[in-house]
Amino acid sequence: MGVESFLFYTFAALAVVSALAMVMLVRNVVAGAMSLVGTMISLAGIYALLEAHLVAAIQIMVYAGAILVLFLFVIMLLNLRSDDFAPSTLASHLARGFGALAGVGALAFAVTLLPGAVPPIGELPEGFGGYRDVGIQLFVDYVVAVETAGLLLLAAIVGAVILAKKRID
Repeated sequence: MGVESFLFYTFAALAVVSALAMVMLVRNVVAGAMSLVGTMISLAGIYALLEAHLVAAIQIMVYAGAILVLFLFVIMLLNLRSDDFAPSTLASHLARGFGALAGVGALAFAVTLLPGAVPPIGELPEGFGGYRDVGIQLFVDYVVAVETAGLLLLAAIVGAVILAKKRID
């Protein structure tokens, strides 16, 4: 097993463990959101291994950065505490056990089908995952859409600042 395979399986295992932690930490929503950060960073590592560096950077900036900040803002705005959730009952423990059993069964089924289902990996085209082709597409073919999105974002920021002010001078 080479270094790339080892890193891939490490990032994949971290992504799965972080995703499971996010789901299992329902009582502490901030810890669940931080587990989502771990999942997003693990996925960015997998993208970097696939030489899609632009997608990896976007994964970290947009999802692990902006979206998670929004999630944490909503969590703090709603002031969710662990005592707001109902205590565990026998039905919730049975549901968790059934869910874990179904997950293990689905994993075993996928592992038995995986060796014959995956095609061999082909050669990547030149410039795959790079920023040059994306930039040319955005600023030559889709320049009107990019400028329109920029103006809409600017209007949203101005509107948020105006709504957040206590008093308009």
